[in-house]
Amino acid sequence: MPIATIAPEVHPNLQKFLSKKIHPMLIGGRWVESASGKTFKTFNPATGEVLGVISEAGAQDVELAVSAAQKALNGSWSKISPAEREKILNKIADLVESHSEELAQLETLNNGKTIRESKNGDLPLAIGLLRYFAGWPTKIHGETIPVSVPYYPGAKFLHYTVREPIGVVAAIIPWNFPLLMAVERLAPALACGNAVILKPAEQTPLSALRLGELLLEAGLPEGVVNIIPGFGPSAGAALAAHSGVDKVTFTGSTEVGREVIKASAGNLKRVTLELGGKSPNIVFADADLEAAAKGMFMGVFYNQGQCCSAGSRIFVERSKFDELVGILSERAKTVRQGPGLDPKTQMGPLVSEEQRQRVLSYIDSGKKEGAKLLAGGEAVSGAGYFVRPTVFSEIKDTMKIAQEEIFGPVAAVMPFDSVEEVLSRANDSAYGLVAGVWTKDVKKAHQMAQNIKAGTVWINCYHFVDAAAPWGGFKQSGYGREKSQYAIESYTQLKSVWVDLN
Repeated sequence: MPIATIAPEVHPNLQKFLSKKIHPMLIGGRWVESASGKTFKTFNPATGEVLGVISEAGAQDVELAVSAAQKALNGSWSKISPAEREKILNKIADLVESHSEELAQLETLNNGKTIRESKNGDLPLAIGLLRYFAGWPTKIHGETIPVSVPYYPGAKFLHYTVREPIGVVAAIIPWNFPLLMAVERLAPALACGNAVILKPAEQTPLSALRLGELLLEAGLPEGVVNIIPGFGPSAGAALAAHSGVDKVTFTGSTEVGREVIKASAGNLKRVTLELGGKSPNIVFADADLEAAAKGMFMGVFYNQGQCCSAGSRIFVERSKFDELVGILSERAKTVRQGPGLDPKTQMGPLVSEEQRQRVLSYIDSGKKEGAKLLAGGEAVSGAGYFVRPTVFSEIKDTMKIAQEEIFGPVAAVMPFDSVEEVLSRANDSAYGLVAGVWTKDVKKAHQMAQNIKAGTVWINCYHFVDAAAPWGGFKQSGYGREKSQYAIESYTQLKSVWVDLN
């Protein structure tokens, strides 16, 4: 397997980071190789070349990481004041911001996404999350509650609540937004005073490891964050089942989410799940069609379609169907694909050969089931894991490409005739993560938002997120919420205190 050649335009700090013979894991504030000595390779998906060799975490490394997290939680980390936690989080944000160029390049090299998406999307969002949650430690508080005891008339009590850290948090994150997902878990967990064990996806471990270096530079006490790259069936499963882990936060497939729930049952640990999606993006005839066309395109093809929130089921009111499906198809045909570091590239590769084969199998399924292929539908010849942006029409709701999450650049576009019909079809899914609605009719927009079963509904926009807005799904898209004040609730536990004043 050829070793990736690092282009001269790559940031010098990144060149130094990538030159490591083996990338170790972070446990207890020290960079260590795996207890077993096992390693695995991570790749540049634009070329298929090896980008780095990674220490592979196993069950023994999970034990060491849990022990280090517990030691930090009961030691130095518990003695740090909320104001000091704010300073550390702000220092981390400063460091991520000052290193944003190299982090964006690293994200693009390891994931495949365009440098434009890394620089203008992932990094600003990650920095925003750190800044937002840096403001929370001194605002996490309980309340006093007036209480009375019927069987003790006239008695006086002081009753108050306290929000405390849950304890050791295992964060198991996916490969589609590696740095952003890491920060999305770390920022609220640390703000609340928890210790964290982060398992990045085996496909994209590098930005999490580079982030670990910045965490130590920011002065985070040893053991507060431990980073252990590895595989789901070994490291991930061991974390989910470990009795020393108090909470698991997981983003990934619904199938694996079910396994996380089963594994968590041993000590009834808290679980937050952000799982699959097959999201409807609904365009009414009275919409701003130019804006809707852009929203359709970005909704399904952003990040090569590798988004749990991808608007891959596109419903267009029949009178505008031919016009909009034509626009979408023509734009798909003109997308410039190539290595993500090339600023002219509009769409990068999929993350791995395995993922490319998965996407191609769904495209083949669509063809076999009778869907009409309007654009794309094939792999790009040559190096890298590229699939052309694909558009299907003449689709039945029962087809696999209309029901199952593809996680690639494949759009299923379908006409509809009425509000009642499209609502029924939009909700006819096992998933309920997000939805998009395009209309100038305010009443219709709010009716749709109220009746669509999804955790987020975008009206006349798509793929907009912010640290202050909660994120999570309905149905088999998971439960619990990340981001916002609701994340603070999910990373703390509530204690009730009674004081007898009689």
